[in-house]
Amino acid sequence: MLVLLLLGGTGSASAHAVLRDSDPGDGAVLKSAPQHLTLTFSESVALLDDSFRVLDPDGRRLRVGEPGNGPDGADTARVTLPAGLEQGTYTVAWRVVSADSHPVSGAFTFSVGKATVSTAAAALATGPTEDPVTKALHTIARYLAYLSVAVLIGTAAFVAVCRPPHVPLHEKLSRASWWALLAATLALLVLRAPYETGEGPLGAFDADAAGRALTGRPGIVLLARLALVLAAGAYLLRMARRRRRYGWTGAALAAGLAATWAAGEHASAGLQVPVAMTSSALHLLATAVWLGGLAALLAALHQAALSAQAVRRFSRVAFASVTVLVVTGVYQSWRGLGGWDALADTTYGRLLAIKLMAVVVLLAAAAVSRRWTALLTTPAVAEPSGDRSEERAVRTKVAAAVGGPSGPPASTSVPASPPQSPSASEPPGPDPSAEGGPDPAHRRALRRSVLTEVAVGAAVLAVTTLLTSTLPGRAEAEAATAAPAVVGASVTDVPFDVGTPGGRGTAQITIDPARVGDNSIEAVVYGPDGGISSVPELQISFTHPGQDIGPLDAGLTDRGGYWGNSFLNLPVAGTWEMKVTVRTSDVDQITETRAVTIH
Repeated sequence: MLVLLLLGGTGSASAHAVLRDSDPGDGAVLKSAPQHLTLTFSESVALLDDSFRVLDPDGRRLRVGEPGNGPDGADTARVTLPAGLEQGTYTVAWRVVSADSHPVSGAFTFSVGKATVSTAAAALATGPTEDPVTKALHTIARYLAYLSVAVLIGTAAFVAVCRPPHVPLHEKLSRASWWALLAATLALLVLRAPYETGEGPLGAFDADAAGRALTGRPGIVLLARLALVLAAGAYLLRMARRRRRYGWTGAALAAGLAATWAAGEHASAGLQVPVAMTSSALHLLATAVWLGGLAALLAALHQAALSAQAVRRFSRVAFASVTVLVVTGVYQSWRGLGGWDALADTTYGRLLAIKLMAVVVLLAAAAVSRRWTALLTTPAVAEPSGDRSEERAVRTKVAAAVGGPSGPPASTSVPASPPQSPSASEPPGPDPSAEGGPDPAHRRALRRSVLTEVAVGAAVLAVTTLLTSTLPGRAEAEAATAAPAVVGASVTDVPFDVGTPGGRGTAQITIDPARVGDNSIEAVVYGPDGGISSVPELQISFTHPGQDIGPLDAGLTDRGGYWGNSFLNLPVAGTWEMKVTVRTSDVDQITETRAVTIH
């Protein structure tokens, strides 16, 4: 059924918005100036006050209208341009917030009348840049939120299911994780506005930007999480005062918290959204029950004796958690990757591979924990002596030593996940090791293996934090095929030396936008001292050996300080041979050849 679900529900959409089309198109040369700019994305997007920045051919920013959604719905963005645009190439930088809460940006050019060399395109190639401080603080807050919610839910689940003796450290873990989750949620709320706009942390004090961020979908999700965190705090306080076990109310709060992550991350956009959100919430809950339960187990190993019954309970819960993690992890990996090639060819795939390797290490540590647990929960059997009453007495002492009921305890079958174990502190009574009970050295080994699992689990959560902010492989592949090509000029430096005094220099050739069709070409010659040099003649031609095209003369003309042509037509994509001939005097000239790529 899982294979049928994965193979039968494919679609074209994926998390992170991808620019599908623009009007005017990237690199288009229009006869008359357009009235509007319209962008079409793969999913719905939220707009910012600064979603569009339009620069004229001289690099000056134009005053445009208020950005809004286009007539085709929420997956479009539109802005009105000023009337009477001059002839030349205009640069458009855009920035929107995709449905999965992550901002995306880009840039493209269009020309009115004829294409010119745009001084703004290189400086504004990708739109507003990310502020490194804001991005770092936001990533730290997201990781702290993941870690704290895992410990909070896992500790509560451990206490509710395994019912260990009262352990003060469990209450400290619950309180610390709750405060950490509250602090992380508040930090994410404060950083939401500058994270969306790409500004520094002080951008959080912009009242308009903050109001817009908190009323958008990601802000509403964070506010809902904050309300659930406060409700969870009240619930924990009530349970602590009454010394009561956690019940269905706690389970509902845990499910609600997990749903806020599903609603604010990759699962909330793209294909199979209901299935993806359910899978994401279950994945987070299973992670919390297992990894958070490990933290609670570590506390119990230091401060309390665990019964064999508690061991068996956590063993069942841990096995179920691992099963859920495997099923949901396979589904989410398929949904994010889209294909095997993305595992090695995309950043998302490489991070996912690192996470999978860390999980393998985690399971190996769990297998070690299983071995030590088996040694601790299996009582020693008295040597056959014919005296059955003596054997029963030995079994009774062993059961009391491990905190279990009197009588022969059932052997524990531990799955491939970390089960419970007896306490590190010995209960009063006879020395267990002297009565054939568990070896204290085994308990210390179990604590070490569980501590290893906790450390590796924290690393897994760190990689998960990076994954949730990385463009999925499926979306990256879609962006490569559906989105317009990234704007960028091809700049080539061609050193030359005609062998005479002062006959050395460099010709810098710029082809914009270095794509099939009309391009503008500009060549500047620099002398030996690095200053602009005037030469009597400069010729450039292009040949495509693979298609047997050329040579095509670039048709350069001297424009006073540089050589150029605004209408160089290169008909096919691929690698072209660019032949540059520089004449420095009536008798001295040299020809150099360089390869250039046309997209």
